[in-house]
Amino acid sequence: MRIRVLPDSVASAIAAGEVVERPESVVKELLENAIDASASRIQITIENGGRKLIEVVDDGIGMSSEDVPLSIARHATSKLSTESDLFKIQTLGFRGEALGAIGAVSHLQIVSRTSLEESGTKLSVSAGKGEEPQAVGAPIGTAVQVRDLFFNVPARLKFLKTETTERRRISNLVSRYALAYASISFHLIQEGKIRLQTSGNGNQREVLAAVFGLDIAKDMIAIPRTDTPKMSVSGYISSPSVHRGSRREITHFVQGRWVKDASLSAAVVQAYHGLLMVGRYPIVVLFLDLPPETIDVNVHPGKAEVRFQDPGAVFTIVQRVIRGILLGQGPPSIQVDSTWRSYEQPAASDGIDPHWNIVHPEQDGQAVDGVQQSLPITNVPLLRSVGQVGAAYLVAEGPDGLYLIDQHAAHERVLFEKLMRAWEDGAVEAQRLLMPVTISLSHSEALIIEEQIEVLQSLGFQIEPFGRDMFRLRAIPAILSSADPNLALRSVVDELDEDEQPLANEVEARIAARVCKRAAVKAGQVLSLEEQRRLIQELEACQAPRTCPHGRPTMIHISVDSLERQFGRRG
Repeated sequence: MRIRVLPDSVASAIAAGEVVERPESVVKELLENAIDASASRIQITIENGGRKLIEVVDDGIGMSSEDVPLSIARHATSKLSTESDLFKIQTLGFRGEALGAIGAVSHLQIVSRTSLEESGTKLSVSAGKGEEPQAVGAPIGTAVQVRDLFFNVPARLKFLKTETTERRRISNLVSRYALAYASISFHLIQEGKIRLQTSGNGNQREVLAAVFGLDIAKDMIAIPRTDTPKMSVSGYISSPSVHRGSRREITHFVQGRWVKDASLSAAVVQAYHGLLMVGRYPIVVLFLDLPPETIDVNVHPGKAEVRFQDPGAVFTIVQRVIRGILLGQGPPSIQVDSTWRSYEQPAASDGIDPHWNIVHPEQDGQAVDGVQQSLPITNVPLLRSVGQVGAAYLVAEGPDGLYLIDQHAAHERVLFEKLMRAWEDGAVEAQRLLMPVTISLSHSEALIIEEQIEVLQSLGFQIEPFGRDMFRLRAIPAILSSADPNLALRSVVDELDEDEQPLANEVEARIAARVCKRAAVKAGQVLSLEEQRRLIQELEACQAPRTCPHGRPTMIHISVDSLERQFGRRG
């Protein structure tokens, strides 16, 4: 087959695929354009998770009647002029692809006006084809409407998540930029509801409260601007008492650009090493400023990644600054070594079997130093309780050898199956609180609660909306009667903040698993012999006794043959 030049329509579709992955991508490009245009107020309106409408209106400097039609041309930009400019970028946008790419997969309308013109200019584009610009009345600034995203590429629509997930991603994006640009007033309206509103008065602490809720904002520790020869660092970090179940609240801005960088996240995690439990992560909003020539932002079409000229120095500075603040030493005097090593705690497994009554398939067990680590798919045999080791593991004897049982994981499994049976029967017992508890959540967390409120109620949480991003909790599952209601609900939100499409019963199973994790006996808790026997008996009666609801093993088995080999009784 001979080489051919692609038609413009195909080339535009390819470019659009690189820049516009989902509604969030559109909002990001338009938001960054508005910030680059020196806007002091930006309003974002979303309908149907961005599928039906995305509108971004700003009061920035606007575009002239000559520039509006050029704005949709590929590689047309006001932010670069020479190749060398790529290595000293100081704006958020620079590729000159965004509006053209968006217009190729939607019905796009741009209305813009500068202070030097008496009227604005309106341009309509559909599937990459633009109409003649029109003069219209308009305020100074730019308004961009994107309707029916991916209407001409239905295959792309199939890859989008649920509307709730897309709304959550957009809310998360806008919230992050509101944190970085506290002097800009952000207004996010989703499905007719105001989801975020900031004053634009420059007070970052106020924005923290608007994004994370007042309680979290009060606990955040400010990092005063720390200048080093390599870079400057500032921002906010949570105290070790405030943490989350994933890295999603670790946010980095480089030159005002929200980036996702594994090494930066690793530096943050290392800074908290020894201060947080494994599998728990802080809330961090970090602002890094480096000389433009020492970073490369031209790495990915989505501009979400950067390359550092000296990544080791960046890692070391971030880790030491945060560690110094956490240990009460204040911003340290940083001496950057050219050699460095990264450290990252292993992430805990978050996989939960959505079909809660199905035993996890397991591979054939292989003995390691005489210990059978993986067990066959059968119910456990009748066991005789022997005792407790380290206030964490139960020792039991079976007909085929010795069993060591993780008391916390085992109790999780027992409670989980009881709770799920009660849920299926519609008979989950709830413990009514003496006084209702009012809980303030972030926008993303509030969306999760709103989406899953019926499921939460069916599992024992009596909860009702109580203002924007606030809820009133009146009851919790009875098995959590001794738990802090606020922490109990937040732990559930941690488990549900995922992007994937939930399967049948998966949401219920995840909530139940998180509830049982909090209610189960903990490592370090001494159990009487009778309590040990009762827990083992209840575990024996479970349908999937060999794993906890999160997939971790409840027990390991040491066979009689293995013991005999260890003691030299058998070759």
